[in-house]
Amino acid sequence: MLYYLFEYLNAHYEFPGLRLFQYITFRTSLAIIISLIITTVYGRRIINYLHKMQVGETVRNLGLEGQMQKQGTPTMGGIMILLGILVPTLLLANLTNVYVLLMIVTTIWMGAVGFVDDYIKVFKKNKEGLAGKFKIVGQVGLALIIGWTMYFNPNIVVRQTVDEAGTSKNTAPMVLRQKGEKYYYTQDVKTTITNIPFYKNNEFDYAKVLKFLGPGYEKYAVFVFILFVVVIITAVSNGANITDGIDGLATGTSAIIGITLGLLAYVSGNTVIADYLNILYIPNSGELMIFAGAFVGACVGFLWYNSYPAQVFMGDTGSLAIGGIIAALAIMIRKELLIPILCGVFLIEILSVMIQVSYFKYTKKRFGEGRRVFLMSPLHHHYQKKGYHEAKIVTRFWIISILLAIITIVTLKLR
Repeated sequence: MLYYLFEYLNAHYEFPGLRLFQYITFRTSLAIIISLIITTVYGRRIINYLHKMQVGETVRNLGLEGQMQKQGTPTMGGIMILLGILVPTLLLANLTNVYVLLMIVTTIWMGAVGFVDDYIKVFKKNKEGLAGKFKIVGQVGLALIIGWTMYFNPNIVVRQTVDEAGTSKNTAPMVLRQKGEKYYYTQDVKTTITNIPFYKNNEFDYAKVLKFLGPGYEKYAVFVFILFVVVIITAVSNGANITDGIDGLATGTSAIIGITLGLLAYVSGNTVIADYLNILYIPNSGELMIFAGAFVGACVGFLWYNSYPAQVFMGDTGSLAIGGIIAALAIMIRKELLIPILCGVFLIEILSVMIQVSYFKYTKKRFGEGRRVFLMSPLHHHYQKKGYHEAKIVTRFWIISILLAIITIVTLKLR
């Protein structure tokens, strides 16, 4: 809302410094600062209120060192993260931007699903929380909203180069541009093309999955695209939820991922840099960097209280929202196929659970006795069982996340 105030003042008055609000980088910096203030300064008040309401974590004894000391630690601290994201975004972002609106919907939607889960666990004394099928319904519902909007909203386009003859099937006007001594035509079009690493031109078209159907297969592309969106949002939100098992692990990892996605949003929304990197230029997507800044600030600010020994847990209110935000943001800047690399920690964690459960069931059926691949799953508990301290496990997972983030950025130039 400050964005509109300063835009109005800049249009009618000549106050020095008002033009700063036109710069995405300036508003992103402010978003980080405001988010940090909300989560650190006002976060203490929220923690005290959760203490007062006796919103404490119920810990099952899994035989892990120091685990039972966490009994009664306030949970549902994800509320701090949601406020740290939403307040700066509402103040500083352009709220007419469809990408920003979708991210606000994502934050509230997944935050609400997680909140209901935590509420059932804490106040209804049901350790299982919200039934898994209802969580899936929430995740799929969000995916349908995002996928449908991305496919049909006229403001969500990609700029592509076309030849001078204008052979493109799209009706959007072509614009003559210059790069060095060369001239070329561009067109802002609706498309199901996305970025993919290690592939020619770093582009992949979801519609081509249906090429075997013959002529006219493009009209069914919406179903393939939405299916991918459903899988990605469900997988990443569950991955973040599973990773949130020891102090600071999910929070710090998400901050690293958020920084990377913020940078990718900036370059995807900057025509000069996108052209240099030879990646898709997505008009108006640069505004997502402000949201990403608020997201990173909220994660880092929450880490102030969530680092070992944690004074508050985010609960599903935070972890489901974080996963949904990361997935949705990657989809909107068309970098979702980089998620297996960028969110490698989430992927390893969720795979460790799948491997453990599958192998246990297989061996129990075949040998009459269930056997395990890991001492305990998810993977971070395996290392706890091996005697590693929580802080050491978290730090090493953060280092891995940083390496994966660097690899993700490098893939933009690898073909």
